[in-house]
Amino acid sequence: MADAMRVFDRALVRRRRDRAAGGVAQVAPILEAAAERLLDRLDDTLRRFDRALEIGGRGVVAPLLRARGVGFAVSMDLSARMAAGAGGVPLAGDEEWLPFAPASFDLIVANLSLHWVNDLPGALLQIRRALAPDGLFLATLPALGTLQPLREALGQAEARLRDGISPRVSPFPEIRDGAALLQRAGFAMPVADRERLDLRYRSALALLADLRAAGEGNAVLARDPRIPPRAFFPMALAALTPGADGTIAAPLEMLTLTGWAPGPNQPKAAPRGSGQVSLAEAFGTVEHKTGDKPGH
Repeated sequence: MADAMRVFDRALVRRRRDRAAGGVAQVAPILEAAAERLLDRLDDTLRRFDRALEIGGRGVVAPLLRARGVGFAVSMDLSARMAAGAGGVPLAGDEEWLPFAPASFDLIVANLSLHWVNDLPGALLQIRRALAPDGLFLATLPALGTLQPLREALGQAEARLRDGISPRVSPFPEIRDGAALLQRAGFAMPVADRERLDLRYRSALALLADLRAAGEGNAVLARDPRIPPRAFFPMALAALTPGADGTIAAPLEMLTLTGWAPGPNQPKAAPRGSGQVSLAEAFGTVEHKTGDKPGH
């Protein structure tokens, strides 16, 4: 992979997920809430899915798939330790180099796991190839706005204590980029929308503890490797002021992606200009010619 495309230290991501595997149950309620919202989309289709791949589910996605009647699920994770406790057939694998033949699955789910991928368009292309015709892809990714108060507090503290700032929170995609990413990867009927989990914490330290438990520590290659000044974290966390209820808001903004692998049984848009009914007729209104006055 070209250096220009490498934003994240994937080896560090794996090590942090290895360490988090034993305590990830601490954040299971958050992961489950996100996964439930994502998998609700399965209720909108009459399709039955027999061969599923779930990527980075951290123990919550595979059981939810079984509860929805999915017969077989592979649980893949960059971390072998995390995959071992994920609930499906465990597989240590890299989202950037999927180890599957074309058309291996009819459902692929990635819940809050693709945001550490360096080449997201390339990973989506591989996911689409691993789907059978008419197979479904569902994903959520943290979107722009997630952890924004923490990002700002860390940046302001570092600017005061050092000459300049370094990235301490992962960059997240914008909602408007979602459908274009799916189209670029060759998905049919792409849909991108927004979901939000309004998370609140009693302290800033509790927020950091949840990030560690989920394996979500900073893995940006451009991070500052130096030990931060002693005053850095106390200054930054003090800037995260509680609201009227005494808690700190940490909303999780999620980009939700839905796309289908092209197949022969999918509905297709009619050719442009082939419609037999005008919009005016469809809405029961009077169609005026140029120059006509309303009501004539």
